[in-house]
Amino acid sequence: MRNGALIYLIGPSGVGKDSLLTALRQIHVAGTENLLIARRYITRPLNPQDAEQHIPLHEEEFRMRQQYGLFALDWRAHGYAYAVGVEIDAWMEKGFFVIVNGSRQYLPEARQKYAGQLHPVCLTVSADTLRKRLVARGRENAEQIERRMQRALKYQDGLPGDCLYLHNEGDILDMTLNFLRLLRDIALRRRAHPFPAAHTLPKALWEGHPL
Repeated sequence: MRNGALIYLIGPSGVGKDSLLTALRQIHVAGTENLLIARRYITRPLNPQDAEQHIPLHEEEFRMRQQYGLFALDWRAHGYAYAVGVEIDAWMEKGFFVIVNGSRQYLPEARQKYAGQLHPVCLTVSADTLRKRLVARGRENAEQIERRMQRALKYQDGLPGDCLYLHNEGDILDMTLNFLRLLRDIALRRRAHPFPAAHTLPKALWEGHPL
């Protein structure tokens, strides 16, 4: 493949992966035209309230696509099947940087397939910030939040050592700009088309975008 790369984004539930990807989809400025975000195929019904708008598939269709090699990556988690389509291979062949919302458990298999192309990016957050977010969204009671906290902290402790870390403690704009800086560094190391410096993405860009 050319200078394209697979940006494998991982992190526990509640750290803000979906918010980051939503923000990135709203950027249309010079310097980010070689960045694409893969939509996931999931055997879970689509909920309009969810931050991630995946492509829902029945189990039978998922298995059929899997059988015919239509997935570049696929795995199971939380009782559902997840996948990313083979279109990402064509995108990388054209030199695009492709962002995938991945699974930490599936990372070894993804590394094996995309050796030299894959760059794991680990999104993290402090325990205090994570607890405040879980309470604010109001989906769980106190006991459920504490269980989720324990799982999330254990998850973060088990992240791979070679991850490029992105700490989500500020607002969505700051996190997105930091992520673009990280991608720019990766691109420069790969001698690919660099992403824009932070000052080329002013706050005015975000006016009217409810992130």
